Amino acid sequence: MPRSAEYTYQIQPLRSNHDRATFSCGVEALDRYIQKQARQDSERKLATIFVLTSDGSTIAGFYSLSAQTIMADELPAALAGKLPRFPLPATLIGRMAVSANLRGQRLGEFLLMDALRRAWLATQQVALWAVTVDAKKGARDFYLGYGFIATIQRPERLFYPMASIAKLFADKA
Repeated sequence: MPRSAEYTYQIQPLRSNHDRATFSCGVEALDRYIQKQARQDSERKLATIFVLTSDGSTIAGFYSLSAQTIMADELPAALAGKLPRFPLPATLIGRMAVSANLRGQRLGEFLLMDALRRAWLATQQVALWAVTVDAKKGARDFYLGYGFIATIQRPERLFYPMASIAKLFADKA
């Protein structure tokens, strides 16, 4: 986790005081989501949205988490053979973005590590086998660089087994 971000920024659940209208990451679908849809998804309990802010209002970045399942037959054979054939519980990082004017400061890493930590903490209460993401164009390599693995049927669908995530946070338990 970038040291400077740890002290300058905080991650909060999306609230009405967060300025969604001015957020721009340069990807129209992600900008539109945080500006027009995220609050509704949060209120309807379809996703939990977390925002990165330095002043409690301006959104520097965000991500969403929701429940999902993944089937063993979507996984590489070495893993699939060891798993049951029913849907495996997972946490989906549905959307994640950093403001275009803040790129290069490793805030994406900061957001990702926070999302993984929240998913790992959730396993103390609810079973989760993995964290998944459907990587947008240009983001696939970012996730692969942090240990995510591509599914065999859809290369943009990536997963990170909870057993591996737990090792990231084992000393923080």
